[in-house]
Amino acid sequence: MTVSSTTRYVRALTFAGFGLGAAATAHATEPFVVQDIRIDGLARIEPGTVFAYLPIKQGDTFTDDKASDAIRALFATGFFSDVRIATEGTTVVVQVQERPAIGTIDFAGIHEFDKDNLTKALKSVGLSPGLVYDKALVDKAEQELKRQYLTRGYYAAEVTTTVTPIDRNRVGLLFSVVEGPSAKIRQINFIGNNTFSEGTLLDEMQLSTPNWFSWYTKNDLYAKDKLTGDLENVRNYYLDRGYLEFNIDSTQVSLSPDKKDMYLTVSIHEGDPYTISGVSLAGNLLDRQAELKKLITVKAGQRFSAQKLKDTTKALVDKLGEYGYAFASVNAEPQIDQVHHAVSLTLQVDPGRRVYVRHVNITGNTRTRDEVIRREMRQLESAWFDSSRLALSKDRINRLGYFTDVEVATVPVEGTQDEVDVDVKVTEKPTGTISLGVGYGSGEGPIISAGVSQDNVFGSGTSLSLNVNTATTYRTLSVTQIDPYFTIDGIKRITDVYYRTTEPLYYSSTNDTSFRIISYGADTKFGIPFSETDMVYFGLGIEQDRLDIDANTPQTYKDYVDEFGRVSNTVPLTVGWSRDNRDSALVPSRGYYAQANAEYGTPIGTEYYKADAQMQYYYSFARGFVLGLNFQGGYGNGLGGKPYPIFKNYYAGGIGSVRGYESGSLGPRDATTGDPIGGSKMLVGNIELTFPLPGTGYDRTLRVFTFVDGGNVWGSEGNSVGANGLRYSYGAGLEWISPIGPLKLDLGFPIVKHTGDQYQKFQFQIGTSF
Repeated sequence: MTVSSTTRYVRALTFAGFGLGAAATAHATEPFVVQDIRIDGLARIEPGTVFAYLPIKQGDTFTDDKASDAIRALFATGFFSDVRIATEGTTVVVQVQERPAIGTIDFAGIHEFDKDNLTKALKSVGLSPGLVYDKALVDKAEQELKRQYLTRGYYAAEVTTTVTPIDRNRVGLLFSVVEGPSAKIRQINFIGNNTFSEGTLLDEMQLSTPNWFSWYTKNDLYAKDKLTGDLENVRNYYLDRGYLEFNIDSTQVSLSPDKKDMYLTVSIHEGDPYTISGVSLAGNLLDRQAELKKLITVKAGQRFSAQKLKDTTKALVDKLGEYGYAFASVNAEPQIDQVHHAVSLTLQVDPGRRVYVRHVNITGNTRTRDEVIRREMRQLESAWFDSSRLALSKDRINRLGYFTDVEVATVPVEGTQDEVDVDVKVTEKPTGTISLGVGYGSGEGPIISAGVSQDNVFGSGTSLSLNVNTATTYRTLSVTQIDPYFTIDGIKRITDVYYRTTEPLYYSSTNDTSFRIISYGADTKFGIPFSETDMVYFGLGIEQDRLDIDANTPQTYKDYVDEFGRVSNTVPLTVGWSRDNRDSALVPSRGYYAQANAEYGTPIGTEYYKADAQMQYYYSFARGFVLGLNFQGGYGNGLGGKPYPIFKNYYAGGIGSVRGYESGSLGPRDATTGDPIGGSKMLVGNIELTFPLPGTGYDRTLRVFTFVDGGNVWGSEGNSVGANGLRYSYGAGLEWISPIGPLKLDLGFPIVKHTGDQYQKFQFQIGTSF
């Protein structure tokens, strides 16, 4: 190194190979006061950034030690591959060589992943365009890409990185991937299971060998977190059946040499089942020992069950919570007798302090107004804490249907011992929905119905829907508005405006008929809640019905027009009741839904009455298996010596009724033309067994079902034939909770066939049940 009288190189640290090397001091520098500092070699980095990290400032005394500190500080930023410091008189010259920046990141050989998702994965490890190139970080990115492939079962995936210099001191990164085959789980073995079969234990696991539905479930791909969860399920299965000594001794995961097949081996120790020898309560029972004892479901003499014990402790904690003890705890203390394989349980109760609720805080509602959520709260501020009211509040918020998730937490208030805050956190979802129904009949062709609705207009909790039915024989346009809190007391108002054009089935077979039943009107109903699950309805409407007949019109309709005229006006008064006790309106597994409605045609128009009832019941008798029962019936009659209005007739058959038959085809038929005309009495029943799709575990979003339907329509019209008792059908189908709503595919077959019946085997529907 040559040193002139004007320029002195003090120290130099260079980046070479895989580490930092420090050169020896070339010449000691006499200390001096720094008058100026100059930065050389910058291309992309601003001088101000360098000055911010540089420990030397104007006016400082420059020494060799300060030069070393400055070099170390600038290297520590990671921006530079080389840093040198020189002096020119009283000026300090900092010479740097910038590390290249990452200009582009691209991928090659990617088939299993979307490139955008991989780009996001690399960002999670700190690698993205614009950042300084760091080989260690690139190596870390390679490992992240391999990890992404491991989650999909690609154990043979190889990742290589190519670094290409580009303009302005930048580099382009190309990650080349050779994906290779995905490794499938070929075998899962249990060792040590003497009581329960291997198949029984495999039913408790999500991971499985490949089957017909592996393309959907991906359960044939090994994942460590899935295996951990599966083994916990197996453990719970044994503990729920009394095997307290159960233990998982080892778990072996092996990969075939070609990395295509995986084998899982789980070694377990079952032990012997334990029986409960006694159960007792201890601790502070708040003088409610008799009441708390009723909640204990584990009894002496029973086989020990971890789930029953968990349910018991939860019931005790919930009951204490109803009395205001928000932080009560119940701990089970077992005394195990290994000789007699018995266990005695002592439930230690600690209610803690009774507390008030100070504030109810609501977060997460960016669109829904606070009052829409707050009016569903049954746990009030400045009241005793009540866990049952808090649970009810959560259920009511969930039933709104505006949120994908509702979390309710109890938070102690700092500085107090008897106050808590209730934090309600909601996650909103799009509340606009589209419904679609499609059926296909040999006589009518495609039947399409559609609707669009918004359940939370402007976050107000009010719903507005538009429904359209484009079937050849039945066309509807209706607009419905529902205000669930028309009054502050929770009275609901339902306003409906509609226009319907009905052309009963098969009347268009001659292709020249103009027969129509045209109905239009409006009605308003008010729903008054008188319990958390019950509501009564009162309503009034106005409707006009016009019968446009022609030469091909069934004689029954001609006779009605001849006697009562083409146009009929009605002013119906309605009264109704409903109760919803289901655990879910979307995928119910237990509970029931019931409703009853009565309609009276006032003397202002056509006089008649009709009554309708519906009952749905759901029972889950095995894991994933749900039995659903549906019953609905209707009865109508005329008043004042007049017959029941023919345009108010009931119809049955098809989607939502008796599957396997054409829509509306059951019941009386006109004696002259043989066309279905409906009737004043209707009865329909459905039995449906729903269970998980084989190979999908217990996924409630994709299920299959079998059904048996029965029903018919009867009338008192003199000029009619048919009915002939109940019609029955059976079939099977597939149900999927799709992103746009519940979807059902039905294939139905009639059990008993009668002359004149019309059949519809295939049905498709979205957004409806039964």
